[in-house]
Amino acid sequence: MISQKWSKLIRGLHQKKQRKIEQCFIVEGEKAVLELLASNWQITALFATERFLQQHASAVTELTLVQSCSADELAKVGTFSSNDAALAVVAMPEAQAFSLAEPAWILVLDQINDPGNLGSIIRIADWYGIKHIVCSTDTADMYNPKVIAAAKGSFLRVNLYYQDLAPVLAQQLQPVYGAYLGGESVHSLTLKQPGGFIVMGNEANGISAELSPLITKKITIPAYGAAESLNVGIATAIICDNLCRLSVG
Repeated sequence: MISQKWSKLIRGLHQKKQRKIEQCFIVEGEKAVLELLASNWQITALFATERFLQQHASAVTELTLVQSCSADELAKVGTFSSNDAALAVVAMPEAQAFSLAEPAWILVLDQINDPGNLGSIIRIADWYGIKHIVCSTDTADMYNPKVIAAAKGSFLRVNLYYQDLAPVLAQQLQPVYGAYLGGESVHSLTLKQPGGFIVMGNEANGISAELSPLITKKITIPAYGAAESLNVGIATAIICDNLCRLSVG
């Protein structure tokens, strides 16, 4: 059974303000919690059904607080409509400033507000082996439960940094590619060197005007139909696919 104290804390972690105070966030669902257990992230508390605990007993032996509870209890305190496995309260790692040790593909997110889109982009980055995402300070909080759910465990392998983007891009020697409706087609693009910064803009307004002078190559995804635009997660996947393919081609 989940105590009243923990129930209140977990529900509070649905909100950014409380996550900042507690320096904790929640991870829900069997697959995500199992990936978490296999990582080196610090788990403050684990609440799980008896089935989950029996099936994965060896994975939870080193945790300080493990509490058996029902699926209904997990659903009541979490954000999932149903959860018959587990919910973990996890300590946030210390925030780090972005620095680039060697040439690589880096995603740069400018005012990506939708948590589902951010979670999808984290998962896309993980798929394409992109280890770093630099976010504007007004991009959605990576510890939002909707982000964590959409990322499907990829948040464990992709580093996110929140800081002003202009100073980061201004000091880089690698190319800075910006996604625009008007630009060179990613299908005809050639690379002088692998690696660079891929800037994706706000879902409604695109890349901020202050970042435009720092873009060294404007790129676009050619359209063959009448749709006005693409979802930013889908656009990120297409661009990453093309640039990563060119890198190894």
